[in-house]
Amino acid sequence: MTYYTDNDGVDHVVQFAGSGWWTGDQNSAALYSTRALSDGEIILLPKAAQDVLMERHIKFERYFRHIFQHALMRIQARFTESHSTAEERYLSFRARYAAIEQHVPQKYIASYLGITPEFLSKIRKKLLRS
Repeated sequence: MTYYTDNDGVDHVVQFAGSGWWTGDQNSAALYSTRALSDGEIILLPKAAQDVLMERHIKFERYFRHIFQHALMRIQARFTESHSTAEERYLSFRARYAAIEQHVPQKYIASYLGITPEFLSKIRKKLLRS
């Protein structure tokens, strides 16, 4: 997951990455941190090295363009979802990250959704009853 920590020391989840996905900080100011929630691989690719790869190998340029386009679409979808109810955001999360939900602590899911873990528990209980 990629997250940032506010001035009060509270972590706010920005993105999860499932199997085969990328996550991280594209900002050279290092605003975000990345934490592994399961086994995986970490690749440190400085911006200068990425630029060289894209200049020398057109396949990398295409690959990273695809990754960035997908990321932009996800950011736009998250913005739109931010105007929906917490329950709708949770259902969207479950649809998008079904495999991740079983392995991620509830506090991180709640942070991603912009709600408290207690409120997420209430939503889950309500959905189980319906």
